[in-house]
Amino acid sequence: MPRDGRAVLDSALVILLAAKLSAFFDPRVLSFCASAYRILKNYLQLNISLLYWILIAPFTGHFFKISPVFRQMVFIGVRAAPMVALTAFSVGVTLAMQAAHSLQQLGAEIYVPDLVMVTLLREMGPVLIAVIVIGRSGSAVAAELGTMKVSEEIEALEVMAINPVQYLVVPRFLAMLVMLPALTIFGNYIGVFGGWAVCTFALDFNTAGYVLRALQSADTWDLYSGMIKSAVFAWIVITIACNAGLHVEGGAEGVGQATTASVVQALLAMLVTNAVLTGVFFFAV
Repeated sequence: MPRDGRAVLDSALVILLAAKLSAFFDPRVLSFCASAYRILKNYLQLNISLLYWILIAPFTGHFFKISPVFRQMVFIGVRAAPMVALTAFSVGVTLAMQAAHSLQQLGAEIYVPDLVMVTLLREMGPVLIAVIVIGRSGSAVAAELGTMKVSEEIEALEVMAINPVQYLVVPRFLAMLVMLPALTIFGNYIGVFGGWAVCTFALDFNTAGYVLRALQSADTWDLYSGMIKSAVFAWIVITIACNAGLHVEGGAEGVGQATTASVVQALLAMLVTNAVLTGVFFFAV
């Protein structure tokens, strides 16, 4: 067969195969896979660039400014503290009441402080506070960067030879990496205080007895595991939010869609990561 004829036959086979695949797979599935691939590629590129500007660029003379990091720490962490405190106190009260209701039937209400302390340190503290930060700070970062994208401010930075990752993402990343574990520690203390309120006013515990039981129930690994989770969650939350904001398309409507997508993606990624880390800690320790 002539070479031209073979090329035409190969092209026809490719077209036929594509048509067969399109008929076999729903076009919406193919569109979803293409979108997921694009998001994952952009996310990996962002993380590589982020690591470069934090770990390598300072040794080549390209330093990032510290003052934007402190401004982002105030926005991401300090201003979220009241919401974290209210949520953590409510969770501590609820945990203590539910534990007391179940343990009293077994005559084991003395273990209520143990349950409150360990549950907050290992699971409830890191996860719930990460959820708050995703809904409050993560969505705000995605919306802010998305607005800058559609208003061409990011393109203006590139024209001025300013790298958007160095200027916009690095300060937010470092601030989140510091403030989410700090908020988790703060929330754990408030949650334990909520459990104390229930135990002292409803279960006839005294303060010394509650504190002693709580401290005896937890070890340093409980605290360390929660801090490791918080640091990993911080990485996930801020990189997903920044990735969504930096790749907004479609004007104001696209900003809203990217903000919603960033919250959903961060929540799902955080919950899956929490399950994986819990399994690792369970089998490793």
